[in-house]
Amino acid sequence: MSALNRAYEREISAHLGLKAEGNVSQAWHRLERAHILSQQRLPLHLRCHLTMLGFALDQDEWSEMVGQLWRLALAPIGSIFKRIPWGNTGRANVSAFQQMEIPDDLRQILHREGFLP
Repeated sequence: MSALNRAYEREISAHLGLKAEGNVSQAWHRLERAHILSQQRLPLHLRCHLTMLGFALDQDEWSEMVGQLWRLALAPIGSIFKRIPWGNTGRANVSAFQQMEIPDDLRQILHREGFLP
């Protein structure tokens, strides 16, 4: 398993633990970090958006649910045309096309995996 996949799984695992504790804001934060890591690998990217959709359903966040459905449709197209906005958190509260700052620890992983210069 690659370092990127291990880091992604750590973020998803942290999300699940925080979700179980009822720490909604930090659970979302961990999903956002998982999203940043997943953007260049379509299966992980889709899995992340499905997890976000499920969490939005759990939280009765209707606008987030709609946003996640939209992103599930866009992710394959973005992958095919290499139009993934780096650092985007994947949430409905930001444009699906907005590039964002990548946290340093995630930037290092993406660099080591050859996705960033």
